[in-house]
Amino acid sequence: MRSLVLPLLLLTSVAMAQPSPKEKQYVSLARKDFQETNALNTVAFVESRWRLAGNTGFNESIHLVEKLLKEAGYVNETTAPAGARLTYRIERRAMNRPAWEPEDAEVTIEGEASPVLSFKTNRNMISINSASTPVGGVMADLVLIENEEDWKQDLKGKIIISNTDVSGIYAKAIKAGALGALGYSMPAYTQPEKYTHSIQFGSIGYNKNNQGWAIRLSHAAHERLKAALAKGPVKLKVMVKTKIYNSEELTIVADVHGSEKPGERFVFSAHVQEPGANDNATGVGTLAEMARVTAALVQSGELDPKRSITFLWGDEIVSTRRYIQEDANRARGIKWGCSLDMVGENTKKTGGSFLIEKMPDPSAVWTRGNDKHSEWGGSPLPESAIVPHYFNDLLLTRCLNEASDNNWVVNTNPFEGGSDHTPFLNAKIPGLLMWHFTDVFYHTDADRFDKVSGETMKHVGVSALVTSWLLTTADNNTAIALVNDLNASAINRLNTELALGEENIKKGKAVADEAHILEVWQQYYVNVLDTMKDIPVEGASPVLDNAIEQAKESVKNKKYRLR
Repeated sequence: MRSLVLPLLLLTSVAMAQPSPKEKQYVSLARKDFQETNALNTVAFVESRWRLAGNTGFNESIHLVEKLLKEAGYVNETTAPAGARLTYRIERRAMNRPAWEPEDAEVTIEGEASPVLSFKTNRNMISINSASTPVGGVMADLVLIENEEDWKQDLKGKIIISNTDVSGIYAKAIKAGALGALGYSMPAYTQPEKYTHSIQFGSIGYNKNNQGWAIRLSHAAHERLKAALAKGPVKLKVMVKTKIYNSEELTIVADVHGSEKPGERFVFSAHVQEPGANDNATGVGTLAEMARVTAALVQSGELDPKRSITFLWGDEIVSTRRYIQEDANRARGIKWGCSLDMVGENTKKTGGSFLIEKMPDPSAVWTRGNDKHSEWGGSPLPESAIVPHYFNDLLLTRCLNEASDNNWVVNTNPFEGGSDHTPFLNAKIPGLLMWHFTDVFYHTDADRFDKVSGETMKHVGVSALVTSWLLTTADNNTAIALVNDLNASAINRLNTELALGEENIKKGKAVADEAHILEVWQQYYVNVLDTMKDIPVEGASPVLDNAIEQAKESVKNKKYRLR
């Protein structure tokens, strides 16, 4: 096979750059001050509430965060004195739909003592936006819908069951005169045949003129109802009790105002809605403790952010997008965004790995080697979607440093979207996601406090804090240390891609194709290094410019032989 010589790196092992003295100082402060118990207490409170924007559990969680912020020294910005460094506000907005919350439910087969499902043990069984049954519930024939022909029978006053997600048949069932509908659909990664009582939450469309209800079935409940129907006609008693009411949407935003450039900021976000413990009470609890630690160090004088640090809790994607879009001047000052979503998992119980979801880099175009999409799913992106920026490697290095003396496992996944990092990226602001996947309890009513790890929350919190503190206090010396980090990351990545390319060529892949992938990675890191000029608060010095140019040359000018 012909060989191709390209400028790249020597295949030698490259050690990771050592943390700078400032980073070591920040790591020491963060590890000492971040209290797992505080974060866990917040998780315990929040996960006990069934949370959707506007409902009681959501609002109680927001007000708990407010209480914690006030105790940490943050002052409501409407009454804060001029020059206050620690402020917060609660934003209130009218909702274009009513708030919803579940209260109780039960499904029982006529003649059987034990219920098929009970809200007390399956709190995701009621589809979001379901109305209540009449007091005492309803009793009706259960009708199995398996094909289009089954819809032609008289369904008025009946209860429908389908072997598909109930949201897909609910509207049709109500239109046909059914009282309500039941459905079963669980993704394979939740292992429903092992965790037979798990139910993922989901919704039906809200229509104030349709006062029906929909029940989501566990594997066990579905099998039990199928077995009953196989024996003959089944009457089912269903009781559903929910609340649907007008409310307002709350978002809480806390700011540590920068001492020199307060208009430039690092923004953290954690969404409050969703009823689980890991998703996303752990994000709420970790971020609340991060805000407390930062406030304590600012008040003690041990930390002086020159740029602002913002902590935001609200409705996923909606609140973060609004924060960016509502104020163009503020948006121009957002330099980094980071979302904390499902950050506290006990991975031995959930099966999930801690992940940093990267901004689109070449691994989102060519996903290979250790790069893997999560089971959430992702598709290859075009080369034009690549976003060269140092944020990917900078946060990853901080996490790897945190993991270097313990058993914390840190991985990454190519960009997939779907959480609070996407509004940043859509606004062309660097944005990353810290999360876990695959989680066998994802979105299920088994996502409870016993699946949470305070130790994991601390690892995430420390890594995120150190990243934000470095970037909001950075001088040119700090920036040079980060350039050295990035150069080491680039060398390691490019050596990995070289090895993958050689392996693929042995399997019959075209040399030119593999060479192109390496060239794209090489140019990516050259472009990434150029973005590092914006790190110092005071602006890039000639010494930093020179360090960046030297790092670029080290990436561009080495040689290797691909054959």
